[in-house]
Amino acid sequence: MPNTGANAYPSRYRWLGLLGSLALAAGGLTAGALPAASTGPALRASGGAGTALVFAGLTVLTAAWLLLGRPADGQPPPRPRWLAATLAWWAAPLLLLPPLFSRDVYSYLAQGALLRHGFDVYTVGPAALGGPVAQQVPHVWQDTPAPYGPGFMLLARATAPLAEHPYAGTLLLRLTAALAVAALAALLVRLARALGTDPAAALRIGALNPLLLLHLVAGAHNDALPLALMLGGLLAATRRRPLLAAVLVTAAALVKAPALLALPAVWWLADHDLPQSRPPGEPPGGPTGAPRPFGALGPRRLRTAAQVAAAAAVTTAAVTAAAGTGYGWIGALTTPATATSWSLTSTTGRMIAHLADSTPEVPVTAVRLLGLALAAATILLLARRVADGRHETVAALALGFGALVALGPAFRPWYALWCLVPAALAARTARTRGIVELACAVLAFTVMPDGFGPDSAELVLAAGGLAAGAATILLTERQMTFQERQPAC
Repeated sequence: MPNTGANAYPSRYRWLGLLGSLALAAGGLTAGALPAASTGPALRASGGAGTALVFAGLTVLTAAWLLLGRPADGQPPPRPRWLAATLAWWAAPLLLLPPLFSRDVYSYLAQGALLRHGFDVYTVGPAALGGPVAQQVPHVWQDTPAPYGPGFMLLARATAPLAEHPYAGTLLLRLTAALAVAALAALLVRLARALGTDPAAALRIGALNPLLLLHLVAGAHNDALPLALMLGGLLAATRRRPLLAAVLVTAAALVKAPALLALPAVWWLADHDLPQSRPPGEPPGGPTGAPRPFGALGPRRLRTAAQVAAAAAVTTAAVTAAAGTGYGWIGALTTPATATSWSLTSTTGRMIAHLADSTPEVPVTAVRLLGLALAAATILLLARRVADGRHETVAALALGFGALVALGPAFRPWYALWCLVPAALAARTARTRGIVELACAVLAFTVMPDGFGPDSAELVLAAGGLAAGAATILLTERQMTFQERQPAC
C-alpha cells in the first residue's frame, strides 16, 4: 500500500515549507535589517553566511508553496482549514526576528514619535526628531514626510512609547501585521465562496504565498492592515451592505491610498449579481450574454452610489479629526517617488535622459505622468467593461491595481500584493493561477535581507544560498518519491 505517513502529500510540503521558514529566520538574525546599534552608521548588516541561509530558506519555502499547488494522483487537494494552519506554521518562525527585506518599520516608529512630539509628519521627516530613533532610518528617508494616511498615523502614534526600543516596537508592529494577515486569510475564504471561486486556491495563492510572508510578516509592512480592510469591504458589498463596505474600504485608503481604487468596486458589487447567484453557465451579461448599457444606472444604483460616497466622506472626516493630522497627507502621497526610485516609468525616464545627455528631472517627470495617465485610462476601460458585463468586478480590480503598480512612479516588491491578493479571488483557471504564482516567486527574490541593494559579495552569497536551497528541494523530492514506492511498515 502507498506511504501515508508524515511524508504523504500535502503534509510533506508543509514540513518542507517550515524548514525553509526556519532557515530564513536563522539567516535573518545576522543578515536582516538590524537596529543601528548592531550595524553602525551605514545600517548595512554584515550578514555573511546569514545571507546565504536566507536565500536557501527562501528557495525551499517558495518551492514548497509551488509544490503544494501541484495536483497529486489519488490525493485530495488541501482544504482551507489545513492551509490556514500551514500559514501559521510558516509564519511563526518569522515573528520574533529583526525586520527582514526592508527598514520601513523603523520609519513607522519614527513617524509615530514625530506625531507624539507635536511635529507635522506631512511636512518633516525623521531627521527633525534626531537621536537614536531617527538613526534607524536610512538616509534617503531622513527628510521625507510620511506618505501614509491618518488611519495609519493613529496606529503609529500608539507605538511611539516603544520608538526608542526598536526590537519591542518592531514586535508590536509585526504582531499587528500578523493579526491583519490572519484576518486577510479568513476573508479570502469567505470572499471566494461569495464570488464562486475555489476557497482553497484563493487562500493558498492570496495568503500562503512567500511574497506576503516575507514582506507583511517578516518585513512588518503596513500593507497588511489596508489589504484586510479592503477585503472586508468587498465581503460586506457581496452581502449587500454598502455603507459598511464603504467605511471599511475608506479606512483602508486612510492607511494606504491605493485602496481607494476598491471604492467603485464595492459600489458595483453591492448592487450587482454575483457569479454564484447566476444559473450555471450564464455569462455576466445575462442569459443572452449581451452587454448592459453603460448609462443604464437605475435609481437604486444611484442611491447606493450616494450612500457609498457619503459613508466615505464621513469616515475620512472622522478618522482625520481623530488623528489630528489635517489633510496634509494628500500632498504627501508622492513621497515614495524619489529621484532614484525604481519603476518602469522612472527607469524609462532616466534612460531617455541618458540618451539625450540631459538632466533626468524633466524626462522622468514626463514619463511618470504619462504612466499615470495610461494607468488611469486602463482603469476607466476596465470600469467600462465591468459596467457592460464583460468583466467580473474583482478581476477588473486586480488588473486595475496591476496597471497602477506597473505604471506608477515607484515600485517595491510588496506593492504587487495589491494586485495579487484580489487576483487570487479572480483566478479561475490553472493558467491564470500559474501566472500569479510565477510573479510571486520571481518577486520574492528581488530584495536583499537588509533591505539595501546588493554588492558583489552578497550576490555570490545569495546565488550560493539559492543553489543550496534548490539542491535541498531536488534531494528531498527524490527521497520522498523513493519512500512512496515502498510498502508502509
